This record gives sequence, C-alpha cells and structure tokens, in this order.
Amino acid sequence: MTAEPAAAGSTRASATEVADALAVLPGQREESLDGFELEWQRILAALGQALTIDLVCHISPDADALGSALAAGLALRSLGHGVRVSFGDDPQVVPESLSFLPGQELIVPAAAVPDEPELVLCLDTASEGRLGLLRDKAFAARTLVVLDHHASNPGFGTHRIIDPAAPATAVLVDELLRRLRVPLDRDLATCLYAGIATDTGSFKYAATTPATHELAGRLLATGIRHDLISRQLWDTASFGYLKVLAAALDRAAYEPAAVGGRGLVWTWVPYQDLVLYGVPVEELEGLIDILRKPAEAEVALVLKQDPDGTLRGSCRSKGAVDVAAACAAFGGGGHTSAAGFSVRESVPAVLAAFRAALDD
Repeated sequence: MTAEPAAAGSTRASATEVADALAVLPGQREESLDGFELEWQRILAALGQALTIDLVCHISPDADALGSALAAGLALRSLGHGVRVSFGDDPQVVPESLSFLPGQELIVPAAAVPDEPELVLCLDTASEGRLGLLRDKAFAARTLVVLDHHASNPGFGTHRIIDPAAPATAVLVDELLRRLRVPLDRDLATCLYAGIATDTGSFKYAATTPATHELAGRLLATGIRHDLISRQLWDTASFGYLKVLAAALDRAAYEPAAVGGRGLVWTWVPYQDLVLYGVPVEELEGLIDILRKPAEAEVALVLKQDPDGTLRGSCRSKGAVDVAAACAAFGGGGHTSAAGFSVRESVPAVLAAFRAALDD
C-alpha cells in the first residue's frame, strides 16, 4: 500500500528535511556524539532517503508491537512516504483486543511485503526468529532499522536503537516522532498509549519511571479516552474465553521444588479447547497475568498450542529469575521478568527443558 503524498503547502517538515537538519554538521566529528545520538542521526538519514518503508513487528503482536508499528507508519505516511505494516503470521490475525488501534488500513499480509524491500523498520522484536514469515525479507532489505527495548535482543539490523531501560518500544517511537517533527494527534497517541500501558502493566512494573508518566500525560492531553482503551485491552473478553480460562486454571500445576526451590506454576491450553469454545489463541494473551498471581511461585509459564502443534510459551518471574535467559534456550527472548518462545515439541519435553534452563 502506498501513501498519498503530503498535501501541497503543508508546513510539516519532510523526512528528508528532518534528516538533513539532524545530520552531522560539516566539521563535526562523529566521535563527539554518544552512541545513541549518532545512531539516531543515521536512522533519520536512512528514513529520509527511503521512498517506501515496510514496518514489521513480531509474530502474534501485542499492543506495544502493533501500536508502535502503526504509530510509526501513520507518522511516516504523513511525511509522504509509501508505507506498509505487517507481521509474519499465517493466518495473520489482529487480536480483537487491539481492534481499536488506528491505522490498520496500513496492514498488509506478509506475502505483500517485497522479497527485497527498500527499507524495513522492525519494531519490538527481540530476535530474528520472532519475525516469522518476514525474517528472510527483512534481512534482504537494503536497510534494516531496529527499534526495540528487549535486553535479550542480540543486536541485528544495519541500524539499531536497543534500549532495555525503555519500558516499551512505544517510548522509542515517541522519540522517533519527536525527531521527525510529527506532532502528536489522537490516532498516534492511542497507538502509543496502548503500547506503554500494556508493557508497564498499567504503570505498575518496575520499568515505569517519572518520564513514563510524563509521556502518558502528553498522550492524554491529545484527548484520548484512556478508560475505553484500558477496557478494550484488559476488561473485554468473549464468554468462550472464560470457559478456556476455567479449564486452564483447573489444569494448572504448582511445583515448589522447581527454580531452586523458588517455585514454578504452569499450565497449558490444547488447541482442542480453543476449537471447542471458539476462542482464537490471540485472546489468551492475558492468561499469564492471572497465572503469575500465586505468592508461592517465583515463575509462571503458560503453553498455548497452535493447530500445527507448535507451543507458544509465555513466562513471567517476580524479578529474582531471568526468564529471558531461559527462553533463549528455545530461540525466544524478552525481558528479565517477562519473555516468550515458540517451539515444536511435546508439553512434557518443553517442561523438562524449561525446568533445566531455569536451573541453569
């Protein structure tokens, strides 16, 4: 999908003008710039030169991944770029909880992304494998820009800003918009607020800072309905979800000796349950936040089964255990306290390997 050019006479700076304005000045030594600032300038220059930009995020996108991609896509479209947003699932399904996000007219199937894109902007993707069907296309791009906040990110891409101190990738996209001189409007703010609110656990996780609340305040000042956003994200589900949830909780097991005696609680959802109650796997995103509640367990794990038998693992810790390191054993990753993976193994085999990874 190609965006319409910016309207004639618009006072908004083009991406090229912004890149030129922020480029290293003649005679200014690159060594005088810190690493982040220099990389930001390189990214702005690359974006300014691109006619068409493909924005991609991780498979089974959450609000931070899709919200970041859509916000960046809307901003770049406003500057006159051709824009496509995609993620590498087949079938490609936007979770119902994210159906309110603006800019979804930009979303195209993974097959619609060229085999050799001009420039790919990859958002909130902790590892190459999390790109799914778009992995090879992203690495075939002339320029691959990565914006991410996962500490487990190995540093792929030709240009990258990876900031584990950022509570959400949406924070980095807000910085991108500021550098592009694109003012916040309600659509952009809705996408960014959804990403920040989810990845901070409604602003209760440890990564939340005063700056996080200041950004939330700027987003609220655009007039977004944060109450409606929160209701859609956390407090809306189908009746079938309740039935799947009940079965999953009934299946839950607690292992007090696991994780060096810190305790593990886990459950799994077979694909048959999803079919029986008509629930898409994307609707189970919040199940892990219920399973992590028991005070007796340091680590919680949910395994969700796809039609082909693939198990999607979501895990959380209370801070004493690095679950991202454990997920790395399966090719996944994430944060110290929240991570995930996908693997084609049986439930007993995955559990055995996960316990061993936690002990390591």
